[in-house]
Amino acid sequence: MLGLPLSFMAPMVLAALAALPAIWLLLRVTPPQPRRIDFPPLKILADLLPKQETPARTPPWLLILRLLMATLLILAAAGPVWNPGAAGGTGPLLLFVDNGVPAAHDWRERAAYAEERVAAAVRDGRPVALVASADKPVAIAASAPGAALERLRAMKPQPWLVDRSAHLDTLRAFLAATPEAEIVWIADRTAGIGDQGFSAALASAAGARTVSVIAAPRSGALALAGADNAPAQLSVRIVRAEPNGRDAGTLRAVDLKGLPLADTAFTFPSGATETQAAFALPMEVRNAIARIDILGEASAGAVALFDERGKRRRVGLVSGASADQAQPLLAPTYYIARALGPYSDVREAPGGVADAISTLLDQQISVLVLADVGTLDRDTLAKVTGFVEKGGLLLRFAGTRMAGGSDDLVPVRLRRGGRNLGGTLSWDAPRTFAPFGRESPFYGLGLPADLGIRRQILAEPDGELSRRTWAALEDGTPIVTADKRGNGLLVLVHVTADAAWSNLPLTGLFVDMLRRTVALSGTQEAAASSGEAARDVPTVAPTRILDGFGAFSPPTADARAVPRTYAERARQEHPPGFYGPPDSAIAVNALVAGDRLAPLDLGPLGGTVHPLAKAETVDIRGALLTAAILLLLLDTLASLWLGGHLGRARIGRRPAAAAALAIAAIGLLACGTGGALAQDKAGAKPFDAALVTKLAYMVTGDGAVDQISRAGLTGLSQALASRTAMEPGDPVGIDLARDELVFFPIIYVPIVAGRPPLPEAAIRKLDSFMKNGGTVIFDTRDAMSARPGGQPTPEGQALRRMLATLDIPELEPVSRDHVLTKTFYLLDAFVGRYATGQTWVEALPPAAEGERRPARAGDGVSPLIITANDLAAAWAVDRAGEPMFPTVGPDLRQREMAIRGGVNIVMYTLTGNYKADQVHVPALLDRLGQ
Repeated sequence: MLGLPLSFMAPMVLAALAALPAIWLLLRVTPPQPRRIDFPPLKILADLLPKQETPARTPPWLLILRLLMATLLILAAAGPVWNPGAAGGTGPLLLFVDNGVPAAHDWRERAAYAEERVAAAVRDGRPVALVASADKPVAIAASAPGAALERLRAMKPQPWLVDRSAHLDTLRAFLAATPEAEIVWIADRTAGIGDQGFSAALASAAGARTVSVIAAPRSGALALAGADNAPAQLSVRIVRAEPNGRDAGTLRAVDLKGLPLADTAFTFPSGATETQAAFALPMEVRNAIARIDILGEASAGAVALFDERGKRRRVGLVSGASADQAQPLLAPTYYIARALGPYSDVREAPGGVADAISTLLDQQISVLVLADVGTLDRDTLAKVTGFVEKGGLLLRFAGTRMAGGSDDLVPVRLRRGGRNLGGTLSWDAPRTFAPFGRESPFYGLGLPADLGIRRQILAEPDGELSRRTWAALEDGTPIVTADKRGNGLLVLVHVTADAAWSNLPLTGLFVDMLRRTVALSGTQEAAASSGEAARDVPTVAPTRILDGFGAFSPPTADARAVPRTYAERARQEHPPGFYGPPDSAIAVNALVAGDRLAPLDLGPLGGTVHPLAKAETVDIRGALLTAAILLLLLDTLASLWLGGHLGRARIGRRPAAAAALAIAAIGLLACGTGGALAQDKAGAKPFDAALVTKLAYMVTGDGAVDQISRAGLTGLSQALASRTAMEPGDPVGIDLARDELVFFPIIYVPIVAGRPPLPEAAIRKLDSFMKNGGTVIFDTRDAMSARPGGQPTPEGQALRRMLATLDIPELEPVSRDHVLTKTFYLLDAFVGRYATGQTWVEALPPAAEGERRPARAGDGVSPLIITANDLAAAWAVDRAGEPMFPTVGPDLRQREMAIRGGVNIVMYTLTGNYKADQVHVPALLDRLGQ
């Protein structure tokens, strides 16, 4: 019935209600049980004139009782479910869902509630208009509820802050055209970009209609907004929209390979919405950090990515100035040190120019800055040349010494002397910079209005001068030039590093120019910044982007390239991630330094905010069956009474009556204690598993997949029992969130696309299981659909989401000398129903130089094995022991090799590196025929 929150799991069974008239006719003509008359004959003669006659037809009240009992049984078989929270209105449903960065924190609950509302609309036949706040605004139209449900299941959180106000025009148009629409807003409690007035605008568009707001009591999302790589530590800023009870947590820093580098804890002061956490690590370790995550917060906003711009360089300063200028405000190195101090590890060495350069080069500096240093001696020149050619960056500033002569470590040929721009004997006035070109690393920097250059060193004109110019004056004369030398870079600033020739060192532009120049050290971008490549490629395309849950994925089709100077927060066309080649990638983050999260103002909407919780469904089959059993008991008593048995109080002597009463009593007891028996049975399962070694598989909820998993582990258990000394018990299907995992050595986890993600409790239990010595086999079963180098399959994406918050070690394909290939059988590969998929295990350190081992293995067992070959389908057998599925591949022995691979996996899990010991080398060589 429309509007009723009642659904049936097997609605086709209700067709049996059509048989009730036939049952009524059958019961109506069937008389009750005839009375029995006891022997002897005299008793028969005494009862020839009975005092009470037996009715010829079933009494109407008994007929109604039996029809009601049949109705209850039919309804119970149809699987009725009562869902009190699913009922809605009768008009179209407008469902506005927040799916920006803060929504990832409780996306499972958000998606479950939205699916419940759309499923109710499917049941009631109501059209649904679904709007996602993070998507581009388009015209809103109500569609069939089934199509809306499919679109909702494909919806996921996006890795950028939403702009809800962009949807106001389309919302107003839809609400004006559909006045009877029901409005439901599933909000994330966090304000987006400039949408503080969105609630008031939505209330105005809704008019007299009520906007049902579904949200958590408080915004629970945590995010990272900027980091500062200070001289002693790397400080990270953690923000939240409002105090939400999540006052402490842990940050984890990893490198480009995903290997953990360090963890640090953070704590919010009472009532605070932002705090700081610090990684007190050596500079080399801090420079290796590529990503920082908030543990347990699967969100792109809880990720901070780092590129070359965030790394600290070790910079060495050498000045050619005399001793009388080696003091603040006079020494050229003073301005350089002040400009680079917040971003680099600046070092100066005592002694003359040659000794200072040698000392700094021995300290493994990345950038060498020479301020007004003229010609270098031969040995020092050779050292500096070697430093540059090996990848170092040499930054030179002009001065009187360089004007008098220079060496070859300059990007352009210089004229002797200099050019004066202003003064009593000059006709020229001080000049300022021309706007930076797109090919310059300084592109995008603003020019101070009072900038003035009074003197400079000129470059000799040639055909390469324009290519080597990073900055020029208004008249086109170069002021900053650069050129590549070997693997390094030469940069020359044609003015001094102090205020003698210009006021550039007194401006903020000086700081920005130095910071961008130093950031080029050790990167391939240095070559492009001074060559024609920079002119042709002013932007970089995305290579790896973050999805809404903070996991890396390939770029989407609508992701656009960014300029190399991009420093803004992510948005839809520029999602967070890495842009450009790996050695000079640009990092784009969901939030940047200075960003804050604010609570969403829902006051203008009025009314009450409903909790974000899926309504509890009630299975009423048990109640219906209990009522049917009670009616059966009443029917039995009525039949005994109509037969005259109850009146004689002789039930104890009637076996049939006693049996009927016993059955009814047992039925009532079963209904009352069924839960307890089921609980005892469920509680006994772990203890049974502890007594006998059993293989386990994860119950996915997909009946076909779960059946294959059970049949596959059954076949593997039979193979183990017949081929090895192990006698495993029957495989067990487990619920990761509810069941205890410690009793099982192996858990087989088939990946099913489209299924709801695992609860956080299940993920944590799985992580603990792997850390405590268990092995999990993740099988995506997509070897036939996966394409090398192509987009990941739906199963692959589901696996990435599942592993996103797990502490997964570095993985590698199973090598030919891995202990897995030798634990029982000698194998070359691990195949299943398919043979083209790759099998991955934990990466193991290589053997020491000169050391030979029979197998590359450590002391433990890989906590996970990832495959795409559908192992369970190859192992699966039916009740007769025959294979259930054909194998796909040219090898006729593929099924046999799949079973051998399964035996090896179980033996490997149970024995570890047993077969990697040196004692087995002779036996293995003998089996190999060597």
